[in-house]
Amino acid sequence: MNRGQSGTPAPVRREGLIDQAVARFRAEVAAGRWPVGERIPTEPELVTQFGVGRNTVREALQSLVHAGVLSREQGRGTFVISSSELTAPLARELAGGSRQHYLELRLALDSTAASLAAVRRTDADVALLRDLRDQREASWSTDDRALRASTDLALHRAVVAATHNPLYLQLYASMTDVFAVHMRDEEEGDEDAARGEHHELVEAIAEGDPARASAAVAAIFEPFMR
Repeated sequence: MNRGQSGTPAPVRREGLIDQAVARFRAEVAAGRWPVGERIPTEPELVTQFGVGRNTVREALQSLVHAGVLSREQGRGTFVISSSELTAPLARELAGGSRQHYLELRLALDSTAASLAAVRRTDADVALLRDLRDQREASWSTDDRALRASTDLALHRAVVAATHNPLYLQLYASMTDVFAVHMRDEEEGDEDAARGEHHELVEAIAEGDPARASAAVAAIFEPFMR
């Protein structure tokens, strides 16, 4: 995306306005500036931010709704439901699941990933995992729930990345995008019951102990599955 020195998006050119707006909005999602599960700016805000007409904004957003990237919710606004059009079919299949269903599936994915990561991790993976664990720890000293969620997910995705299985990482990213949407309004359980278990998870992977790493994942999820 073209941005000025102030970080404000440059106005979209006149030709192909809708297609260009779609590309700009998709880039906001891909870059994580519009996170999955979060509400995007209002149409008037987008008009001002991107320098295009309201009709162009509305049509561009509708295009992304049809693509399965965005979802309009009456009275609430427009939310990001996927970081990729590839996630949309999966989102539709999983839309009827309960919180318990999502947690059980996520537990299975994370447990297997932790076991594989403990066997395949590199020194660079371990360094990154420890850094992300520390970032997660720091985030829990704040009241920023979005920051807590993002640092937690970053750590878990790094565990999956440490499996060095690109298909696993792609699937996991798609699944957690779906979970973020359907669990957005759920209340948190014990806010950091799993703080020590995250430390244990990273160190078990670092020490190459797959059984211990899998057990740490089970301990992380246990308080939320009661």
